Formats: sequence, structure tokens, C-alpha cells
Amino acid sequence: MTAPLILTLPSKGRLKEQVEAWLADCGLSLTLAGGARGYLAELGGFPDLQVRLLSAADIAAALAAGEAHLGVTGQDLLGEQAGAAERVLTLIPLEFGRADLVVAVPQSWLDVEGMADLEEVAHDILARTGRRMRVATKYALQTRDFLAAHGVDYRMVLSGGSTEGAPAAGAAEIIVDIATSGATLAANGLKRLDDGLILRSQAGLVASLRADWSAPQRAAAERLLRIVEARARARATSLLSWSNDLDAAADPVVASPIADGAQRRGPALLLPDGRSLDVALDLAAAGVSPVSASRPVSIFHAESPAGARLNRALPII
Repeated sequence: MTAPLILTLPSKGRLKEQVEAWLADCGLSLTLAGGARGYLAELGGFPDLQVRLLSAADIAAALAAGEAHLGVTGQDLLGEQAGAAERVLTLIPLEFGRADLVVAVPQSWLDVEGMADLEEVAHDILARTGRRMRVATKYALQTRDFLAAHGVDYRMVLSGGSTEGAPAAGAAEIIVDIATSGATLAANGLKRLDDGLILRSQAGLVASLRADWSAPQRAAAERLLRIVEARARARATSLLSWSNDLDAAADPVVASPIADGAQRRGPALLLPDGRSLDVALDLAAAGVSPVSASRPVSIFHAESPAGARLNRALPII
């Protein structure tokens, strides 16, 4: 029996909701196995695919270790996997789950606005107290690289709970953590440094380069990628159509600069989103009438760019 393609998805929280909405928008149904508290699921139309529900951090670790073939997780969490660049490959950025990994300091540090200021403060704390400035974080690897690049002398405090509360609790002087709107930082008396951005993170569909990939597993992955890519193209595209007997009148409009990027399909145009109204008006003015504007559900191409990238990265079989 052929081993299934293993897809890991978030098991809880806002990211879980966003992933489920994304799959549903792509026409893919996710069915839990074992009830609402189960940690296995099935993806409709993919009988040879097993869905495992894990925390986003565990998904990143499973992909890096080769324990799953595909997964949805954040770039911030992938960055905490040693040697991630050789172990995983982000195939499709998903445009949700956005957050910034930042350095934040107490708002009371009025003269500390950037990393150069922080370097001075760290040296001052060491000189006055004989102790290094403490930095609370769950993101040890990325924190170490970033602070070393800015010459900051510090001692890391690994955070097991609410990182934002560490300075107020006296556990650390500053933090490195994920921030979205900045409201949680402000509520805890913290502020982002002007140049303290470590990473702009978002969720992505990620492949493991350490997993064992059979030919059937690669075929199942490419099928999934084609469906996802086709839906993404459709979301960014408008479709204009008209009657066949008016086809010749559309030629000047199709060749005009305003229709740049359009793809002609007989008596129809596929247009980058945002251009459909202007082109439709020009077609009507040229005598092409009626013109119908709609949104395609999916647009499939002969090749899958993400599938091709994955195949190039994997060993030849």
C-alpha cells in the first residue's frame, strides 16, 4: 500500500480559522476524523492524503524534521528551525497570518528609539550593574542573529508564557516577539524600536525537503498545488465576455494600453483585477454590446509554478 501524502494544518486559534476559510474558498472540504477534538482530518478529493492537525510551531518542526510533506505555518516559526533554508521550501505565500517579529522596549525609555540606542543602553546596564541586559523571547535563533548583527550585549531569557509581560514582571528588560497592530505591546507599556524589525511574517504553504517523497506523493502534492494556484489566479482576475458576432469590434480595445496584460480567449478577455470596468466601457463604446463582467472560479494553466519549484528542489527519482 502506498504511503499517504502528509499535510499538516493548524489545530487551533485564528490561523486555524484562516486556513479552513482558505481551503473552503479553493473548493476543498476538510472533515475531522474522530469528532471536533480529533487530530486527524481528511481533505475531500484526496483519498491518498492524510491531514494532521498540530500547533503552528509543531508544524514547522515536523516539516524541518521530514515528518510531514506539506504544511501551513508562519515564516517566523520556520525561522526558528536550524538550517531551515536547506530543510523546507515555502511554495505559496498565503497572504494571511501576517505579523512582525520585532524588538520592543519599555515606553519609559524615552531616549531609546533605535538599535544604536539599545546598544548603548545594554553597555550602560552592564557597566552599572555588572549584569547583561535581559531579553525575553520565544524566538531564540532569530533574536541571536539580529542582536549580534547590531552589537547588542545581552542575556537571553526564554519565554514560556506571555512574553509581553516579562518586563513588567521583572523577568527581562526588553522583549523580542510577534506584533500585529501593536495594541498588546502598548497595553504592556512597550514600544517597537524604529529599526527593530527582524521579520515580516505571514503564513505559507511549505514543503519539507527532508521528507521521503515517492512518485504518488509528488503527484498528489502537484494536484493540490494546481488547485490552490488556479484559485489564486482567479481571485486576481476578471472575465469580460461578449457575443461572437461582435468579436472583430473588440480588436482595437484589446490592443490598447488600457488592456495591457489581458489574455484573449475568443469572445472573452481575462484581465488583471482592477481593469475590467475601464475595458468594459471601452468595449461598449466601440460597439461591443452587451459586455458581461464576471469573476472566474479557477484558472488552470498547463504548468504549476509551485510544483515545478518543488520538483527542482527534490532529488530525482
